[in-house]
Amino acid sequence: MTAADRLDRTLQAALLVAPREHDRLMLADAVLLAALDGATPLSAGERAALAASPLTIRRLRHLANARTASQWRASAGMLRAADSGAPMAELVTDDGFWTLHFIGSGAAMRVILQLNAEAPFAREVLARQPMLQVVDGTGAVVLLGRLDADGECESAWPFALAPAQHFQQAGAVFSVETARP
Repeated sequence: MTAADRLDRTLQAALLVAPREHDRLMLADAVLLAALDGATPLSAGERAALAASPLTIRRLRHLANARTASQWRASAGMLRAADSGAPMAELVTDDGFWTLHFIGSGAAMRVILQLNAEAPFAREVLARQPMLQVVDGTGAVVLLGRLDADGECESAWPFALAPAQHFQQAGAVFSVETARP
């Protein structure tokens, strides 16, 4: 997709949700939620009503974001970079919602879990303050804690090997999830 295509899509999306005079909600939340869940697809008339009402489109977007926020349980990531010999600075989950930062070296090595503020569930996770854990491909806990007000959690690096070598030996995968009771 070219930059012009992305710009066209952005402009079309903005026009779809731009306020219109005399606009009102055209579909009930129950109808929108059923469509989001895949339980009941929108009829042709409902799709037309949705397309004609920016307010209803914004409500559908809000319900979809709220549903995503309440359903987040885990994000997975993978070690993708070839070993250049330089210390690994960060790992990002596949969905882009979480970043692991590695600072320091040796016994002073620290790992920081950072929530992307643009994640659809960010507000809810920051409000609920669930216990989170980062686990490697073998199930070993890399980090356990709660996010601070900045959306970060920090702890000592718990392994003898440096992060790149550790993750390579642990299947080159990791997961950020709510902690198991």
